[in-house]
Amino acid sequence: MSLLRRIERGGQGGDEPGNESKLAQVRKRTQVPQAPGAPGAPTSANNYQDLKTRVQNKLLAELDTNVDPHSPEVRTAIEELFAAILAEESIVLARGERQRLFEAIVAEILGFGPLEPLLADDTLTEIMVNGPKNVYVERAGNLIRSNVTFEDEDHVLRVLDRIVAPLGRRIDESSPTVDARLPDGSRVNAVIRPIALCGPTITIRKFSRRPFTVEDLIRFGSMTPEIAEFLRACVIARLNIIVSGGTGSGKTTLLNVLSSFIPNDERIVTIENAAELQLRQEHVVSLESRPPNIEGRGSITIQDLVVNSLRMRPDRIVVGECRAGEALDMLQAMNTGHDGSLTTAHSNSPRDTLSRLEVMCLMAGMDLPVRAIREQIASAVDMIVHQDRMRDGTRKVVKITEIQGMEGDIITMSDIFEFEQTGLEAGKVIGRIRPTGLRPKFIDKIEDAGIHLPPSVFGIGIPRY
Repeated sequence: MSLLRRIERGGQGGDEPGNESKLAQVRKRTQVPQAPGAPGAPTSANNYQDLKTRVQNKLLAELDTNVDPHSPEVRTAIEELFAAILAEESIVLARGERQRLFEAIVAEILGFGPLEPLLADDTLTEIMVNGPKNVYVERAGNLIRSNVTFEDEDHVLRVLDRIVAPLGRRIDESSPTVDARLPDGSRVNAVIRPIALCGPTITIRKFSRRPFTVEDLIRFGSMTPEIAEFLRACVIARLNIIVSGGTGSGKTTLLNVLSSFIPNDERIVTIENAAELQLRQEHVVSLESRPPNIEGRGSITIQDLVVNSLRMRPDRIVVGECRAGEALDMLQAMNTGHDGSLTTAHSNSPRDTLSRLEVMCLMAGMDLPVRAIREQIASAVDMIVHQDRMRDGTRKVVKITEIQGMEGDIITMSDIFEFEQTGLEAGKVIGRIRPTGLRPKFIDKIEDAGIHLPPSVFGIGIPRY
């Protein structure tokens, strides 16, 4: 049941000159308990876990390392010791079983244990650990129970600690929740006891090693080529856009695609809680918020970063998600020359997005009348793109709504495109996002940017049946 707390770099005081091993002591804080059948005791060939524990314990007892754990040298050293231990104990395994045992042990020592095969599976979009024995994954929008398990709660906690420790974050009884990210950029949220009654709970939002492109979203049916061309024109014309939708609806993926339309010669500042955006432009500055330390000090909020970004001469500000008072600073930035800004917000519809923005602005602590906030929203936001997760698990753009202005105390809106469901076949949603026949008022901004969209894009001149 061994699992390393951390593999340290650097060679302070480890090996003595002439020592055959070139590596520094690998164990850190976590003690390796002796399982039944520890070295010297017979092992049942059918008890895979007992065999894995014995070989792993012995391997850790002999292995030192003082180099980068991700280097080929470490893996080669582990492989050599692994072969020597099997030979010493006269353990004979079939080639497939031997490789499976070796990869499991390497995952425990150098990776994230049982999560490694799930993280390597590019068909998965979400990994959910509900305690040590219940691991679920999302594939193609459907939740599936995985056959992956952990040994016990301590095993889950050790893997979790390995995720958050390199980021300088912590999770314990005094701070039982944490947001983090994996080296590949995947987002991690974790909750432990006493908050999580079923044991340590980890949710990993995986992202493709290759960021999704607009062509991918068209192929998936998330949008049409006409919608893609319209959104590209809106971004180039520097409209302020909010991507809204529920949890898991694909907001960040769509935000990433919209950001890819920003011209390469502009300076982009991205602001996120956990860095997820994968922009390919040359001039990108990525900022990430920071939670308070153990004394409750040193936190850097999204709001702090939005305010600071205004001093960084940005051409575009991209905020991963507005959740609280930073919404007011974001609106003020949009209203003071920083047009072309992009962000996301949780909501159930474009109209709900406006209500959420009002509430978030009030959370900034400013004693502003509601009408003043609505005027800020109406003048700052040009368009809301609403994304939804359909009942069949697919994600689609279901509404594109223009913010037109104020009438009395009400913000006026008009839908430019909306999704029309035509049926449900074999559990799959059938439909297409279609233009409503209304031309947006901001079409002049698009024309001023030198982009001409034919009237047919908006359904003008096309008969509707």
